Amino acid sequence: MIEFAAWILEATKNRERFPFAGIDPESYAKLKTFDEQDPGYATPIDPLIARFRAEGMKVVLSPDAASGNIYILPAGSDDIENDSLIPRHLLESGIMDGHLKVLVRISKTKKW
Repeated sequence: MIEFAAWILEATKNRERFPFAGIDPESYAKLKTFDEQDPGYATPIDPLIARFRAEGMKVVLSPDAASGNIYILPAGSDDIENDSLIPRHLLESGIMDGHLKVLVRISKTKKW
């Protein structure tokens, strides 16, 4: 687990860029419903997906390090408030990086 935590810190520090893995269909449906029910709250999911496809994605830790929250942002964004997904939203089968795949798998079994 220490190795995994070190990977998260390193990926965040280096602003490592990963190919966009896609969004889990169930998560997409929930995010789309949220967009329709509360427009303007955050970047709508469809334009956000377009940015992920164009830019790739990166792993970002919450500004409140004690919270332990981890976010996925388009590689060119630092806007956690509007542009973030959480790891469990990603489609695990589309991920090539082993550590990122573990992050997604763990996030689907735990509530962060």
